[in-house]
Amino acid sequence: MPPFTELTTVEETLNHPSYPTAIFNLTPTRQGLQPVAEGRGGPFNISWEIHGNGPTKMILIMGLGSLKSAWQRQTLYFGHELGDKYSVLVMDNRGMGDSDKPIMRYSTSEMARDVLEVLEHLGWVNLSDPVRQVHVTGISLGGMISQELALLIPDSISSLNLICTAAAIENTTTFTEHYLNRIHMLLPKSLEASIRTAAGQLFPHSWLAGPDDTVLPDLIKNIPGVGPPRPKQGATVQAVPREYGRFNSRFQRFVAEEMHKRRDKERFQRAPFFLQLIAAGWHHKSPKQLKEMGDRVGRERIWVIHGTEDGMITPPHGQKLIAHVEPARGDFIEGMGHAPIVERWEWFNEVLEERMAIGEKLDGRA
Repeated sequence: MPPFTELTTVEETLNHPSYPTAIFNLTPTRQGLQPVAEGRGGPFNISWEIHGNGPTKMILIMGLGSLKSAWQRQTLYFGHELGDKYSVLVMDNRGMGDSDKPIMRYSTSEMARDVLEVLEHLGWVNLSDPVRQVHVTGISLGGMISQELALLIPDSISSLNLICTAAAIENTTTFTEHYLNRIHMLLPKSLEASIRTAAGQLFPHSWLAGPDDTVLPDLIKNIPGVGPPRPKQGATVQAVPREYGRFNSRFQRFVAEEMHKRRDKERFQRAPFFLQLIAAGWHHKSPKQLKEMGDRVGRERIWVIHGTEDGMITPPHGQKLIAHVEPARGDFIEGMGHAPIVERWEWFNEVLEERMAIGEKLDGRA
């Protein structure tokens, strides 16, 4: 493992002048709280936002323990730079962010039904008269939820994009390595150690050490809904820089974004995180179900992507998913980690745009 502590520490990051600007200030076109799960242990509220007002409807489904702001590079691009073309729906899954956090059994199938109820509320899905108009993208746990959603509403999906996910979490290492990894996961860690472990599982070590080169809203002029950095709760306006700033490394930017989440005790809580983790661990789609998904959605509409350096969901999971789904495009990317939406955001946005254009063309809208 590289000497991340030589790159930065949590304390140094919190004191960095760019820390208040790590989360972009992107104003939604619409937002709300939708009651879901009536008769399924609810009702409870799911927080959603739509960015942009374009005719192409896309939903981005986030992964384990993350907030909808983790899509900010995609939300900025599709919902603001190209907001006249796209309407981007982001939401906090049950247990995270501004959504309710019920203490109950979570499953990917139930979380997919939460998503479906939001889509029905917005009028993006009509089960009695389905129209292929929703572009579904899910990463990690969000990719598992997307598989369940695709089986629920295959005739409403224009494109399906499964990012660094799995049909089921399996042991792909030796018994000893698997056993030691499980023990390591359960051991208590300091904040510094926890951040370093997360970074090493999500991203290639060489990438983390590189310069912070993410997109900054300040560099994009006259884009609707993109404002200057805003203060967090309890902060003074004077404490927030007027412009977005860069960090000393990509690792430090990761630490900053992660600490914005972890310091928010209302929006990120330990018990719901573990409930989401259990949902991911119990997710299972058989080869027969994956074939059915491919048949009913249409393989020409499906993109599956995985990286050889994914330390969160190991590469054999991606290979198996591609083999069983047989998507029109299956990318197994050398040297890529678990989060291309951050690590390779420019390329990812370009390919996602291409995949949605294929769906639109198949549906006669292009």
